[in-house]
Amino acid sequence: MIANLYLVTACILLAFADGAPSDEPAPRSLFNGRDLTGWHADVPEFDKNPDGKPVFIVRDGKLVSLGTPGGHLITDDVFDNYRLEVEYRFAGEPGNCGVLVHASTPRMLYKMFPQSIEVQMHHTNAGDFWCIGEDITVPDMEQRRGPKENWGATEGKERRILNLTDESEKPVGEWNAMVIECVEDQVKVWVNDDLVNHGTNCTATKGQIAIQAEGSEVEFRKVQLTPIAK
Repeated sequence: MIANLYLVTACILLAFADGAPSDEPAPRSLFNGRDLTGWHADVPEFDKNPDGKPVFIVRDGKLVSLGTPGGHLITDDVFDNYRLEVEYRFAGEPGNCGVLVHASTPRMLYKMFPQSIEVQMHHTNAGDFWCIGEDITVPDMEQRRGPKENWGATEGKERRILNLTDESEKPVGEWNAMVIECVEDQVKVWVNDDLVNHGTNCTATKGQIAIQAEGSEVEFRKVQLTPIAK
């Protein structure tokens, strides 16, 4: 009888434990696999031709950037303190693309790029930072960015900051996993589990997230955000 009572009590406690709220924030998929709910496109060419063919589509359950004409797919929401997990591959000829974090003012640079920090996906250069109206600091800045007097975040300045590794990307056609952590004024980037960049003193700590159309067709099968509470 006593043994049975202990067993019932243990089951009740286990049930409560399973149903207890977790302190860990739940991941949130930014792409539902069906449509582009939660996103809006900014493609300058469509100002003159609003009926042009969409640049960002959903195909076979994947989010696809067709690459041209150039523009951005931008989240409706603003985010801070998060871990963004993206799985992507070049669908054909490899080339250029990127994920922008802390995006704000549209078309701030070259009447195309929103103010942001770009995390590069350009084939063989994944993980470079590009400063677009916002800036960030990394170790060995002169080696990775060029002479200090040329640094800047606007037209004509040295805006590119090289990543830390070579050959972190998978062969063309295979899926790459990119993780971007934005916590306060820091941005860390991993490509296929390699830490490829870590910047501090970022001039922005929140903003929208954007995916580029910049010349090459790229498929995304995962775009997942997990808030970082501590």
